[in-house]
Formats: sequence, structure tokens, C-alpha cells
Amino acid sequence: MKEILKLENVCYHYKDADIDDYVLKNINYKFEKGKIYAIKGKSGSGKTTLLSLISGLETNYEGLITYNNQDLKSINLDKYRNTYVGIIFQSYNLLPHLTALENIVLSMDISKYKNKDKKEKAINLMKQVGLDESFKDRRVLKLSGGEQQRIAIARSLSYNPDIILADEPTGNLDKETEDEILKIFTNLAHKENKCVIIVTHSKNVCDSADFVYELKKVKK
Repeated sequence: MKEILKLENVCYHYKDADIDDYVLKNINYKFEKGKIYAIKGKSGSGKTTLLSLISGLETNYEGLITYNNQDLKSINLDKYRNTYVGIIFQSYNLLPHLTALENIVLSMDISKYKNKDKKEKAINLMKQVGLDESFKDRRVLKLSGGEQQRIAIARSLSYNPDIILADEPTGNLDKETEDEILKIFTNLAHKENKCVIIVTHSKNVCDSADFVYELKKVKK
């Protein structure tokens, strides 16, 4: 199967760092739809930086990153993030003054996703991640960590992206909730043909992945 995302000899260093002081060096990864990828590594190995590059949030890198054989540096990155990539942040990044439903609908509005009934779609997405309709009017701060994570996943799916990027999505969750979240990711990859990429410290997540990439600190 052809890869949907590819990194070729990708290197990165912070703007104020010495030219040879790399956070990432010569990264060559391939990602396909229908599979879960775990990216593991010790603190400081560049895991979150790598997600920033893949998502187009950081563009100051060397090497080549392509989405469907298109160079990320040559495409509209706002459209890329709002159409083809769903991002799940470690801290969820939900808007606390909005309800669960409103957070999901807002994501559709931002991406200009066309749907006759966005509220109905949002409710269906909530059900898909294990939350019934009774949660739709709850404000974010009234939700548990696991419930917030499910809403964050539903939000990332709201415009039907090809790629799901998750930064430590189970880091703050208990084992039982982590297992439930992993089942959601497994279904997204294996049943809905999404490419799921998870940055993690969790052995459980790595064991559930189809492929595991390990980042190591660049030797000085």
C-alpha cells in the first residue's frame, strides 16, 4: 500500500540553537492508512517536535515531508490541518466556555466542513467514541479526563481527516480508560482506514500499535 505520509532525511534544530545542535536528525518514516503507529522515546528525543512537523505547525526543517506525494512546504498548511489532519493534544485544548457539542461543531465550522445537520453529526461522533447524547450540553469542565479525551477525539474526526495525530492521548488516564481509548483508535485505523499516529510513553499503546518508531536523542 502506498504511504500517505512520508519523511525523508528530516532534520530539525531550534532557531536559536547552534547549526549542528539537532533535536531530530535524518528521520526516515513512512505512514500508511489503515494502521496505528506509535512513536516512543525518552523526554527530549523530539517526539512532540516531530508531531509539530507532521502537522505543519512547524516548517523550519531540513529534508522532505510529503502528504500524498505533495511537499508540505508547497501546499496550503491551514487547509492541510483543517481538512486532512486531525490533531488530539495532550491537554485536549477544548474550549471550556463551550459545551461538548459546541466544541465539535466549532471544529466543523472552522474547517468549512459541509454537512446538513452539524449537530446531528456531532452527536453521532460522540456516540462513536462512547458518549451518549446526555453529554452534549455539558460544559468541558464538567467532564472527566477520559470524557474530555473522547470529545477531543470526536472533534478531531469532525471533518473526516485521513490522518489522526495524538500527543500522549492516554498519559493522564487510568488503565481501564486507556484501554477504551485504544479501542477507539484501533477501530479508526482498522475499520475506517485512518492513519493513526500516536506519540506515547505507554507500553500498552505501543503493544496495541501496528508499527512502533523509536526516537532517540541526537548525540552531540
